[in-house]
Amino acid sequence: MRVKIPSLTLITDSSRYPDDLLFSVLEKTLDHGVDAVLLREKQLSSAKLLALASRLRELTSAYEAALYIHTQADIAVAVDADGVHLASGDMSNIPGIRGWLNDANKTVSVSCHSLTEIRMAEQHGADFLFLSPVFPTASHPGAKHLGADAFIDIVSQSRLPVIALGGIDGDNCHEIQGHGVAVISALLAADDPTLAAISLRQQGKQG
Repeated sequence: MRVKIPSLTLITDSSRYPDDLLFSVLEKTLDHGVDAVLLREKQLSSAKLLALASRLRELTSAYEAALYIHTQADIAVAVDADGVHLASGDMSNIPGIRGWLNDANKTVSVSCHSLTEIRMAEQHGADFLFLSPVFPTASHPGAKHLGADAFIDIVSQSRLPVIALGGIDGDNCHEIQGHGVAVISALLAADDPTLAAISLRQQGKQG
């Protein structure tokens, strides 16, 4: 399977940004750079997660954008999402997740924070990776970050495609040197989400 890696992924965070804002931003950005959504809502009940996933699937399909579900393969199957995303500590579950998905065209991605975790993800058979945090991030305040140079060095040693995550915005994404990026507040807290999405895509391509 040839995996299509998204260029600009919006990650949900309803603890800080409510659903009405999320969908408003998506309506403004799915046609201007955002080509994937990662539904990451650990605090929601299964029923609420399924309802949100269904709405996101309908919207992303209309724009031919990908939808990934964090951890819950049953929800991914129920809404025909494009794949499942796992935390680094759950990467040993990749074979089981693939069994749930039962579709060679569905992907399994993993969050990594070091080259050691990347090597583990490669061994477990992940399709692509999110490497974080690249820069200081509001979602994990105080967490040690890699910096652009370390990110580029680690990515150069990965056998899998890598998406940059953590503190990325229109001012620093050019430092990622053309790699795909995933963001939360850079779009959900933007005064003009459309311009922010365009900037992220353009600056990323210039890296």
